[in-house]
Amino acid sequence: MPVSAYLKAIGFFVLAAVALFASAGTVTIVTFWIYLAILAAIIAAAFLWLDPGMLRERMRPGGKPPPLGLHAFTLITFLHWIVAGLDRGRFHWSDNVPPWLQATGLVTFAAGYALCFWAMAINRFFSSVVRIQSDRGQYVVTTGPYAVVRHPGYTAGVLIMLASGVALGSWLAAALITVASLPFLLRRAITEDRVLMAELAGYRDYARRVRWRLVPGLW
Repeated sequence: MPVSAYLKAIGFFVLAAVALFASAGTVTIVTFWIYLAILAAIIAAAFLWLDPGMLRERMRPGGKPPPLGLHAFTLITFLHWIVAGLDRGRFHWSDNVPPWLQATGLVTFAAGYALCFWAMAINRFFSSVVRIQSDRGQYVVTTGPYAVVRHPGYTAGVLIMLASGVALGSWLAAALITVASLPFLLRRAITEDRVLMAELAGYRDYARRVRWRLVPGLW
């Protein structure tokens, strides 16, 4: 991987910490540290163990810069971190999330990233955009979490978004990221499924075997 990829990842993590602690005006919020530790662990694990070609595809899909929609999604993530910091550290608008529920949120947040990591480790075509990767020899992946649902990455994304604000202890941050991100994720899952059905050889047969898009028994 190029040095710039590592610098971007480090920069993203540093900005996440700044967004949380600077907006809070304090570094004494323990759940923020646990949250950041989970984030740091998944970033480090990605560079250590995931396929470099897949990581390059995620950073520059098809060799092009990520589309505006992904930048907007990242902006929403940063905004909910800032709201969480302001809520927990300064204004206490809605920071009455029970400790047990914050702990559950942190566990769910970590589990979501673990599922995402598993999906990325199994599927070297785990792109950041919806596209058929003919240039990379894309084929249908049917093992690991893909044997249970067709889009485990989106399942992981939903878990992460639902858990993030709660894990940070702010109902307002939880509402912001849920309302702003879930429609985006669900629409992407539907769009990607349609594209794969139409354009990727073998995907229709796979979809007949694995019925569920995101949640077994539900959807």
